[in-house]
This record gives sequence, structure tokens and C-alpha cells, in this order.
Amino acid sequence: EDVKTWKKPKGYDYGSAEAPYLKKLKEEADEKGPRSYLVKSKPKLELVNPLGKNLYTESENPVIIAVDGTGSMQTWPKEIHDRIPLMYQTLSKYKSDFELSLSVIGDAISDSWALQVSDFGKGPTLDDYVNALYPEGAGGPGIRESYELFAYFMNNHVQTPKAVSPFMLIMGDEMFYDKIEPAQVKHYTGDGLQEKIDSIDVWKQLAQKYDIYLLRKAYPGHDDKILDQWGKAIGEQKIIPLYDPLRVVDVAMGLIAKKWGKYSDFGKNLSSRQDEKGIAVVEASLRLAPGLDVKDMKSTTKGSKTSKKSKNLLEG
Repeated sequence: EDVKTWKKPKGYDYGSAEAPYLKKLKEEADEKGPRSYLVKSKPKLELVNPLGKNLYTESENPVIIAVDGTGSMQTWPKEIHDRIPLMYQTLSKYKSDFELSLSVIGDAISDSWALQVSDFGKGPTLDDYVNALYPEGAGGPGIRESYELFAYFMNNHVQTPKAVSPFMLIMGDEMFYDKIEPAQVKHYTGDGLQEKIDSIDVWKQLAQKYDIYLLRKAYPGHDDKILDQWGKAIGEQKIIPLYDPLRVVDVAMGLIAKKWGKYSDFGKNLSSRQDEKGIAVVEASLRLAPGLDVKDMKSTTKGSKTSKKSKNLLEG
């Protein structure tokens, strides 16, 4: 991420201690060349195939990000994945051992690659994982996708033995299927289940291991039903509304920065990159997060303009 493109390039300092590390990251990323995210017709399965895969990290601060890659999400997956380098650069300043795993979720009934999962990684390796992912842009005819299949994998095939502050962020818009199907589990993970499993039970088990949030794009006409199901699974307060695909990663970083005690610093980072409108969109989402007061983000709330804009966004 080149700060020269920011709204206020001199408004935020990553710190002199970070300079050599960030320079090295840039050099390694430049050697890899530009991302080929959209120039493919299938995922790079050697990096994101969940079959037979088990994830492991000794990071105390692992973060798992899953993005719905179906048609209703439109261009949102690309906008989210484009900002993964910014997310890594920012959060690794706060926790040097921070590692990230990336997933794409589809529909196991209709899609060819309904579950894609990368290992935990850091630095330019994350570019490889982003390149390997393939949001199909398909999905089923209803208002459900296979989020529950992702939940099963994460509950049974991930080990984070040293985790102190683990996050799981799901970025999507629809419901999940009520039951986890043995045939789908067998196909995507190789596990043999004797019977169907209740999906909400699996989400509740996951919530004992991770701080889970659904960062949610609206689905007009079905929102009440969708919100009700997710509320039962992870808690209503953990469902964060999204208003702009360009600001999803900022919302994610704000949630994590708060728990890590770095919310004010994140505010300086955000206000250096975004204008008042961009800041207001992020604040409108974060205002509804549990235990998070946007007043703490002092550098983004100068006067009453920004707060008023974010209030209007919510009311609109």
C-alpha cells in the first residue's frame, strides 16, 4: 500500500521501526508482479483446496476472513480482496505475529468450488492466496449459501493452540443451510459423517473459539429472515451492517483494532486515507459493534460533521 495515494499522505506514520520491514514487504511484492485475481476461471486448488487440509498457526492473534463469492455479492469480493495488503500492513503494526487465513464461500448444491480455504500466512504470501481464490459469482436460486460448510471446516480442521485474540469475520449477505450435509462434508473435506448436523450448533461451538462477526451486505426483501437466523447462530450484536464495498476492510480493521487496544491509532490511519464521506460510512457500521464507541476514534470525529453524516447513513 503506497501512502502517496492517500487523502493525507503525511497524516499517519507507520513508525520508523516499521520502515525497513515495510520496505522489504514492498520489494517482495514487486518481485511477484501484479495480481492476477480475475484472470482465471477456477481456483488454484493446490493452495485453497479444503480436501484433506488442516490449518495450524502458533500466532496468538490469528484472523480468519471468509467472503461470500456468489452472484448476489456482485463486485464486493474483489474490492475486499484488493485491500488485504492494506489490512495486513496495518494490523501487523499492532501485532507482529498476526497471521491471516482467507476463504471463499459458495453454494455446495450449485457451485463447482463452494469452499476454498488458504493456510494462515503473512506478508506477500497473502498475495499468493488472494490470487488462488476464485469467487464463482454463481450460487443457488434461494437466499442461502453454504456458510455452514465453512463453519464445519473451521470447527474441525483448524488448530490455533496459542491464540489469545482470534477473530473470524464472515463477509456475506444470505442465510446458511439449516443442516450440514454428510455428502458435502465428504466431498469437500474427506470426513465421513454418520448423520446431518445442526448448523446453529456448529456456529455456537465456533463462537467458543473465535470472536465471530458477520459483516453483512443488505439483501432487500429478505433482511429480517436472514438477520433472525444469524442472530440465533452468533448473536444479534455480532451482525455488522455494511454500506460500501470499498470500506468493508476498514470496518474489519476497526473491529480488530478496538479489541487490540489500537482504535485511536486506527482512527488516524483511516482519516489519513479517506475523506469525510468514507470515514462516515465506516463509522456508521462500527457504531453498531458491541463495546465499540466511535467517539474513541478521535481523529475521525473532528467537530460534528462526520458524526452527523454517519447518523444520516443509518437513518437512510
